Amino acid sequence: MMRLLTLLAAGVPLAAAVYLPGGASAAAEISTDSAPSNCSTVSVKAPAGTRVESVTSVRNEGGTINNTGILVGSVADVPAFCDVTVTLTHPGDGDHAKVRTWLPVTGWNGRFQALGGSAYGAGDGGVGMGTAVKNGYAATTTDAGVGDVLDTSWALNDKGRVDTALLQNFASRSQHEAAVVGKEVVDAVYGKRAAYSYFTGCSTGGRQGYMEAQRYPDDYDGILAGAPAVNWDEFEVATLWPQVVMNNEKTHPSTCELDTFTDAAVKACDPGDGVKDGLVEDPDRCNFDPRTLIGTKVVCNGQEMTITAADAAVVRKIWDGPRTPSGKKLWAGVPIGADLKGLANTNAPDADGNVTGAPFPVPALWVRLWLKQDPSFDLSTITYSQFTELFKQSQAQYDKVIGTDDPDLSAYRNSGGKLLTWHGLADQFIPAQGTVQYREQVERKMGGAKRVDDFYRLFLAPGTAHCGLNGSTDGLAALTAWVEHGKAPRTLPATLTNASGQTVTRDLCTYPQVSGYRGHGDPAVASSFRCVSPSRH
Repeated sequence: MMRLLTLLAAGVPLAAAVYLPGGASAAAEISTDSAPSNCSTVSVKAPAGTRVESVTSVRNEGGTINNTGILVGSVADVPAFCDVTVTLTHPGDGDHAKVRTWLPVTGWNGRFQALGGSAYGAGDGGVGMGTAVKNGYAATTTDAGVGDVLDTSWALNDKGRVDTALLQNFASRSQHEAAVVGKEVVDAVYGKRAAYSYFTGCSTGGRQGYMEAQRYPDDYDGILAGAPAVNWDEFEVATLWPQVVMNNEKTHPSTCELDTFTDAAVKACDPGDGVKDGLVEDPDRCNFDPRTLIGTKVVCNGQEMTITAADAAVVRKIWDGPRTPSGKKLWAGVPIGADLKGLANTNAPDADGNVTGAPFPVPALWVRLWLKQDPSFDLSTITYSQFTELFKQSQAQYDKVIGTDDPDLSAYRNSGGKLLTWHGLADQFIPAQGTVQYREQVERKMGGAKRVDDFYRLFLAPGTAHCGLNGSTDGLAALTAWVEHGKAPRTLPATLTNASGQTVTRDLCTYPQVSGYRGHGDPAVASSFRCVSPSRH
C-alpha cells in the first residue's frame, strides 16, 4: 500500500508542472493593475440549490505552500494572496462543501483557473493553487464536502448505504458550484470579472473537466483535462482485473518478474516507429508474446527465480484486459510498456512463503464501498463470473452518475469552449484506450474528426505514466493560445523519459497521428520525428 501511495504522492509536483503555465509571457498580454480592495469583506450569493453557510477572507503572505493530505509536495516563492473560503450546503443533504479561492494581491493576469482533484479527493491540496497564483491566476478549488484522496469515510451513510448526495457532489455538482462561486469572488474582490476562465486537472481532475464540458458548457472557456478518469463506472472495476487474474490463477509473479515482462515487451516493440529510442509509440500494435520468456532466470533481491508458463499466462491476461467467462471483452487491459506493479502489486511473502495480492486502493475502495457496500469485503474471493457481475452492476448503477462519457459536446462547442487532453500511453492506472474510445464516440456523434478538432484535441504521450509521473508538457500555455488567439495546437512539445531513463524531447501529435522517425537525426530530439498516420510506421 505505501509504495502505491508514494506513486500517487509523486504525481503532485509533476502534475503541477504539467498543467500550470511555465511563465508569465502569455499572462502579460491581459495583465491588470487590479488589487484586492476588500479581501476582508467578501459577499457571495449562493448558487442555485445551495445555501452559503460561511465566508472567511484572510490575507496570506505567501512564501512556500505545502500540499495538504497524503499527497506530498510544495511550491516556493508564492506571492501574497487573498484567501477566500466559502462553505456551501445543499439544504436537506447535510453536506458542507468548501470552495477556496486564492487571489494574487498584485500581478493578477486577468484570468481565472479552477483546479480538479485526484482519486477520491475532489480538489487541489495547495501546490496547484500556489503555482497558479505564482503565475498570476486567481485560482479556485473545492473539496466537494468529501475527504482526502483515499479518505472514503463519506461513501456510506450511517445506515451503511451509499451517500448519494456526497457522490453527486463528487461526481458533478460541486465543480459547477465552484465555478460559479469562484468567479463571483473574483468579481467581488477585484471589482471586475476575469477575462478568461480555465479548468485544469488530471485523473479525477481530468474527469471533472470532461463533466464540466458535458453538463456545464458555459463554465469555462478552456479545459485542460489530462489522463481523464472518464468511463469511471467501467474502468474502476476493470483496474481490479490484474488482482482477480492472479487470485484465480493462483499465481502471483514477483515484482522483478513483472518488470522483466515489461522490459522485454518495450525492447521488442520499441522499433515500431522506425527507430530504437526506448519509447513504444503505439502499444496497441505491440504483439509481444509473454510466453517467449518462459524459462528465463530472474534474480530478485538476491534470489534466483524462473519465469513459468503460469507467470506468462497471468501477464498475458492482464495485458489483454477484462473478459467475461465466455470471452467477451469488457475493457482495456494494462497497456504494454506500463508498470505492471501498479495494478498487479503483491505483498511480501508471509512466514510460510505465501504471496498475496495488494490491490490498488482506488478500485478496491470502489468495489468494497460503492458496489458491495461492505468495507470488509474480501476482494481475493472474486471469481471471473463475479467480476463480470460487478462490472455490469457498476455500469447499471453509476454510469449516469459518474460515467462522464456523454459524447454530445455540442453545447460546449457552441459556447466557444476548447478542450485539450493528453494521456500517457504507459498509464498504469487509467488505460489511454478509454480516452481514445471516448474521443472516437464524440467524432461519430459530432460529424467526424475534422469538426471535432475545431474545439477538442487529444494528444497521446509514448512511454508516459499516469499524469506525467515521468514526463511533462505545458498544456495550459497551448490551451490559452488556442482560446485567446485561435492558435489550435498541431503538436504539444513534451519532455519524456525513455526506457533507459534518458530524457528526450518529442512533439506529441494530434490524435490519431503518431510520431514517425525521419530516418536521420538524434532519436532523443523532437526534430528527428514528424507526425504521420499510424499506418505509415
